[in-house]
Amino acid sequence: MSALEVRELSKHFSIGGALRRSHVHAVEDVSFALRPGTITALVGESGSGKTTVARLLARLYDPSSGAVLFEGSDVSHVRRRRDVLHYRSQVQIIFQDPFGSLNPVKTIRHHVERPLRIHHIVPSAQVEERAHELLRTVGLVPPEEIAAKYPHELSGGQRQRVAIARALAVEPKIVLADEPTSMLDVSIRIGILNLMVKLKEERGIAFLYVTHDLASARYVADEILVMYAGQIVERGPVEQVLAEPLHPYTRLLLAAVPDPAKRDAERIGTRKGVASAAVDPPEGCRFVSRCPLAIDVCSHVTPPLVEARPAQAARCHVTAPAPSTR
Repeated sequence: MSALEVRELSKHFSIGGALRRSHVHAVEDVSFALRPGTITALVGESGSGKTTVARLLARLYDPSSGAVLFEGSDVSHVRRRRDVLHYRSQVQIIFQDPFGSLNPVKTIRHHVERPLRIHHIVPSAQVEERAHELLRTVGLVPPEEIAAKYPHELSGGQRQRVAIARALAVEPKIVLADEPTSMLDVSIRIGILNLMVKLKEERGIAFLYVTHDLASARYVADEILVMYAGQIVERGPVEQVLAEPLHPYTRLLLAAVPDPAKRDAERIGTRKGVASAAVDPPEGCRFVSRCPLAIDVCSHVTPPLVEARPAQAARCHVTAPAPSTR
């Protein structure tokens, strides 16, 4: 059973002036499901559309088309305050920047207690006790001292833990973690990743973990979605996809990860091309200008996402051809 299901989600942004207007297809035909007690990693290079997907699921953007199904209903266009509050109490987002996501003039107590009061999670007399319990859950002790501090008095890792505690305050079913470790020191990242795994196992939370770091995705994720120029180009179990990737883009991402154990690493040829092909994209594969496997059909027929192996699908005419193009 899915905690949240995304069906053919798209988001287009207009750019340019009145005389020459273009559209960025930041998210195009994206479908996947988040299951309770699992971590789904959404990976890809900068500009691929990962954060836009997370913001669409958090209802910070309205989609251009498609549906987001939660508790059996499409919530992608809900407007009533009560409905929006209910959805956001169940689907929380953790932002990338632990320095900018907290109000510098408010104490940590304020940040953690505010969602408890807005959503009436516990009676007013129990709010402080519940806030201290949340701080303990994310490893911030002693909670009484941490709660009295201001954000500038904490380290980056501690601030991100406060952001996680704030997200957990409303007892969500889904947490959207938008690159939560990318601005932290390497020594601190593992603590945040371990905390995500702990919350997944103990509370059954469904995580969408947005990252460009394949190593951390392999460490924490159960499923992986590889995104390029607004499209999901490969998906499947994380170990299976990273061990035997189908899509050339996934292979290039893996080839870019240094491996000290491999002195004579295999070199994969690439073609020069733009990093993003999401601006007014023509028909055809968006990766075609950079792909070492490109054939004629790739330039004029958009490949569908095809399950070429059990539980593993890719958007490629060569490695995962659709029946109509074989």
